[in-house]
Amino acid sequence: MNLTRRLFAEWLGTAFLLATVVGSGIMAERLSGGNVAIALLANAIATGAVLCALIMTFAEISGAHFNPAVTFAAALQRQLPSKEALLYVLVQIIGAFCGVAAAHGMFGQQVFFASQHMRTGPAQWWSEFIATFGLLAVIFGCSRSRPNAVPFAVASYIVGAYWFTSSTSFANPAVTLARAATNTFAGIRPMDAPGFIAAQLVGAAAATFVFTWLLKESPTQGHPECSQTAPVHKPAD
Repeated sequence: MNLTRRLFAEWLGTAFLLATVVGSGIMAERLSGGNVAIALLANAIATGAVLCALIMTFAEISGAHFNPAVTFAAALQRQLPSKEALLYVLVQIIGAFCGVAAAHGMFGQQVFFASQHMRTGPAQWWSEFIATFGLLAVIFGCSRSRPNAVPFAVASYIVGAYWFTSSTSFANPAVTLARAATNTFAGIRPMDAPGFIAAQLVGAAAATFVFTWLLKESPTQGHPECSQTAPVHKPAD
């Protein structure tokens, strides 16, 4: 696909992802009767289900990154030129804000309003490092061994990571920025976003270096077709 089509796919896919995250959070909060656990479960399941569908829809067009951390990993591995990577990140961020606006419109709320949901501190930053490292690990490993399973593996990981991390696994800088513009269940205070994003990028870089080493076979093993690390071409929340 030419660059224009790939960029449009990244914009559209990221917009749908954020519409899902924010919209399902609003719906879950309204229907859960104040039970935060039920609301989080509904938010996680909806996000994982739509994420799987979006990866399968857009993977053959743009690689279905929908996540600057994934694009960053691809650039580190020189699978995506730096200029294209910057454009990917730009349209992902724009798409993320468009998705938030779409969700707000569906539920009769103003287009953007800053979140008051506090998410900060070393425990949550560490959670975002772990969440992003794990997401990239799933992508790297499954892309090598079972590429057709990547959409399901990524979606399953995200649903689980909503629950095993104290931050509820944003694992995506574009998602983090856009969720700062919604004062709903999925929100994060704008002042807390930089700490999350820094942890996510460090986690992505760490996973890239670890799995570049882990998946690269020695030439003496006689498998030249497996001597390169798995391509990064799938996303997350």
